[in-house]
Amino acid sequence: AKGRVLVGFREKFSNYIAVIEQCPILEPGVGNRLMALSEFIESLSIPDQVPQIEVAIGDETTALVFRHLKPFTVEDIEKLGRFGNDNEMQIYLQPGGPDTVSLLWPESAPLFYRLPNHDVRLDFQPGDFTQINPVINRQMVDRAIELLDISTEDRILDLFCGLGNFTLPLARHAASVVGVEGEAGLVARAEANAQSNGIHNAEFHAADLTKDHAGTSWLKIPFDAVLLDPPRSGAAEVIPHVAALGARRLVYVSCHPATLARDAGLLVHDHGYRLSKAGVMDMFPHTAHVESIALFEKE
Repeated sequence: AKGRVLVGFREKFSNYIAVIEQCPILEPGVGNRLMALSEFIESLSIPDQVPQIEVAIGDETTALVFRHLKPFTVEDIEKLGRFGNDNEMQIYLQPGGPDTVSLLWPESAPLFYRLPNHDVRLDFQPGDFTQINPVINRQMVDRAIELLDISTEDRILDLFCGLGNFTLPLARHAASVVGVEGEAGLVARAEANAQSNGIHNAEFHAADLTKDHAGTSWLKIPFDAVLLDPPRSGAAEVIPHVAALGARRLVYVSCHPATLARDAGLLVHDHGYRLSKAGVMDMFPHTAHVESIALFEKE
């Protein structure tokens, strides 16, 4: 798994329905060490003030973010550093909100994952959104590019682009790509990833895509194809603007079938698109959730 998993601990598990000794679908370095993590937390001075550990997993590194409601002691800090060193894990502390996350060990700790079919490496921070399943994510990126059927002369718009998961691979195949994302931190990360990968035909904009963006610079450019990868709430607000671009192909990646169905209705009935292909990907094994992908073509 790549991304974020919340693992909660309490003294003697008194607030939990069941004791979970391991998690077979979590990266083994963490999933097989849940009891060891519990015992480690019990050894700290404030075990009842550590409500969760957030896990971020890259291709070569695992990071643990310890949320703590009271300050750790000097001895606690030393223990946390040793734990990270002994288990080859990055250790971050979070005393408050997401903006308080800071690296404790080691001094520098890059987190990244690769999309080898497109010669792309994406660096990210522990709190950044990334797809939870790296194997499926690679296949999903490949499939989206295949469905878009782009050429080296095409201009592509990637909405809800995050840190460039689709944008940068698309840029390897297209004339230019514009990525738009609501979170400014992810936009900055995407720009840095483009630079580090030597990609110069991708540009990024920070914009809340639930708002009206008529007249903005990135909507004045004609695009040949569009990729949408919205959150569970879907993309209803931005669809009229996207449809007005007249792109011949649109690929919609969705983590919530209900909003995909709603937005498909808008594209087909209100904006002249035809649903050509659709499928699901088992991004979330052992759950009822799926990732869907659909291709719409302009009539």
